[in-house]
Amino acid sequence: MSLRALRRAVALASALVLCILRFWLLRLRGPVTLERRALWVQASARGILTGLGIQYRVTGEPPTHGLVVCNHLSYIDILVLSSAMPCFFVAKIEIGGWPFFGKAARTGGTIFVDRSSLASAMSVAEQMTERLKMPIPVPVLLFPEGTSTDGSQVIRFHSRLIDPATSLGVPITTAAIRYVIDGGVAEQELCWFGDVEFLPHLWKVLDTPGFFAEVQFGEPRIYSDRRTAADETHAEIEAMRNGGVLALQ
Repeated sequence: MSLRALRRAVALASALVLCILRFWLLRLRGPVTLERRALWVQASARGILTGLGIQYRVTGEPPTHGLVVCNHLSYIDILVLSSAMPCFFVAKIEIGGWPFFGKAARTGGTIFVDRSSLASAMSVAEQMTERLKMPIPVPVLLFPEGTSTDGSQVIRFHSRLIDPATSLGVPITTAAIRYVIDGGVAEQELCWFGDVEFLPHLWKVLDTPGFFAEVQFGEPRIYSDRRTAADETHAEIEAMRNGGVLALQ
């Protein structure tokens, strides 16, 4: 058993306990609105990353409203993107059943979609529309690839859940995420994809000697239709991913 992984597992458990305590304190301070839930997720994500010793670096300006579309490599993406900005995620329905993390995601305002169900997609689109029209704006973040990948390519974007943003005429901002591991180790070692089970992969992440995440935000744009938005944001994220390692800040 790796001492490094064990030490990080203890730090993760401590950070999760603090997340719970922070939420109960939030409840004592008044109504837990959607905006306050998003801010709770951001504070919790930052605490978890700090506890695990994972650094993240951001280039570009994190958006404050509208839809954000991003490539998807791992569950770590959620911690990094939440740390960079308060937001609501659209996630696959299976995550809702995860121990602790599923409950935390629901509490934080995540919208769950069953990608095999048209009725679910329609319901999620309605929920996204409501969030995008909130008087106090908080971005909605979507992984339009529909799954996490090994990072070798950005796969084709599904456009259905981009439609709420194009129908409302709200801005869509791209985000490209990547991981850099010490010693030139391939990014794929941190990616969670295929049939790899969650807990063995999490232990592998906890045992990875050193790595940091990089997030690059593009400029917000308004698109006329969902297919154009899907194709152009895909091309933009692919270009950002292929642009080499981001400059350190």
